[in-house]
Amino acid sequence: MSHAETSHRRPHDKELVPRVMARALMLLVFTVLVLVSLARLTDRPVTSTPPGGEIVTSRTLLLSGDMAGAATVRETDGTLVADLTPEQGGFISGVWRVLVRERTKHRVALDGPVTVLRRDTGRLEIHDPSTGWRADLMGFGADNARAFAQLLAQ
Repeated sequence: MSHAETSHRRPHDKELVPRVMARALMLLVFTVLVLVSLARLTDRPVTSTPPGGEIVTSRTLLLSGDMAGAATVRETDGTLVADLTPEQGGFISGVWRVLVRERTKHRVALDGPVTVLRRDTGRLEIHDPSTGWRADLMGFGADNARAFAQLLAQ
């Protein structure tokens, strides 16, 4: 190679990801795939679930929201529980969007009730009886869990 050829070489001509690193990542992906497949094939029980406990308080509610973050919460008889602005209802509206997606996947009515409950362990959960979907609200942070805790307290 002449001096003229080597001077035209730019830094981006080198490998962006070293070949060893790419092979290590592929090995990691393959290993994870094998482990997950083995767990599914052997019906290994799920062990990373939140602690259970007895239900202390529960409330059945109807949620609705919009893409801007506003949310409306009603009792099953239609009584208004909360009419939240986008600043107040962002998380509740986000949960409503998840419910709509899950209900669409399961092809059930989009406007069914959900159950918000508190267990004796102090954990808050939301459960959609029409799809079986549930979420431990404590995993979304204290402020977001507090939004649903206030609905239980009212």
